[in-house]
Amino acid sequence: MTPLLLATLVFAGAALVTVWGSIRLAGLGDVLADRTGWGEAIFGAVFFGVFTSLSGIVMTALSAADGYPELAYANAVGGVAAQTFAIAVADLFYRRSNLEHAAASLPNVLFGCLLMAMLTVTLMGSFTPETVLGPVHPTTLVLVVLYGTGLVLIRRSAAQPMWRAVRTESTRQDVVDENAAPARRLRGLWIEFAAVALLVSAGGAAIARSAQQIVGGTGLSAGFVGAVLMGVVNALPETVTAVAAVRRGALTLAIAAILGGNTLDVLNVAIGDVFYVGGSIYHAPGPDSLFLTAASILMTIVVVAGLLVRQDRGPARVGFEGIGLALAYGTTVLVLAF
Repeated sequence: MTPLLLATLVFAGAALVTVWGSIRLAGLGDVLADRTGWGEAIFGAVFFGVFTSLSGIVMTALSAADGYPELAYANAVGGVAAQTFAIAVADLFYRRSNLEHAAASLPNVLFGCLLMAMLTVTLMGSFTPETVLGPVHPTTLVLVVLYGTGLVLIRRSAAQPMWRAVRTESTRQDVVDENAAPARRLRGLWIEFAAVALLVSAGGAAIARSAQQIVGGTGLSAGFVGAVLMGVVNALPETVTAVAAVRRGALTLAIAAILGGNTLDVLNVAIGDVFYVGGSIYHAPGPDSLFLTAASILMTIVVVAGLLVRQDRGPARVGFEGIGLALAYGTTVLVLAF
């Protein structure tokens, strides 16, 4: 068996592990959101985002530490683009109405705004002087502060909202089910949730190593492998989680898991900057990766617009944002491929 074939098989096997783990995480996350009383939006964006992003965090950190900074950067930002497109995929599984219409909430809108801000700061960092403060570029510090501040503001806004989505007969509210999984102890649910998430992160480590061999064995650019191949696998946890959550009726959780996971994926760039010892990771990406960052911002704008406009019906019941996401992501992949 050739090294390239072995790397491809490992890549595919690890991807299957992330799919299985994500399906299980969706069920556990829905129950924990109810049992903890935090609600689907906050739980999905923060805890779901952390655990479903573990594989991407490992991919980015290992790629950066091994001297593949563009692969690390493209994986993080490519995951954002692929996961945002996953909202359109999840929408296909909700037949009653447009998903963004039914799951519109203030926390989801604000997480979309936070994501746009973090992506913009990341892109701006590539055009600043290549200066480091200790082991990291100043942009890394800005991203960490921005993320933390954003979480505080979103939590406060959720507690005392100044904006509410108008209820319609298609709106699906996040109602806490106090009787969710009453036979299981909360501690046991948390332990299983963490164990499955760690298994998914182990799959991420295997994917990072095999992706490096694919870059060397095929001649494909690090930007394309990171953005498309690793990015898609990086997006699998959130994609499968979103589809599974929609099928369970946890619509707010479906959107929150993707937007929250995306903010953490942008934070992955900061993690890559910490592990990359060759300088600033923000100055490693080429034009393809910078184009991908801009495309991710555009796709996030489309999602936030969909949550605000709340089109109830559209072609195939996906709404204008679903069509916009498909066109934007498809065009981005074509540009990167050619």
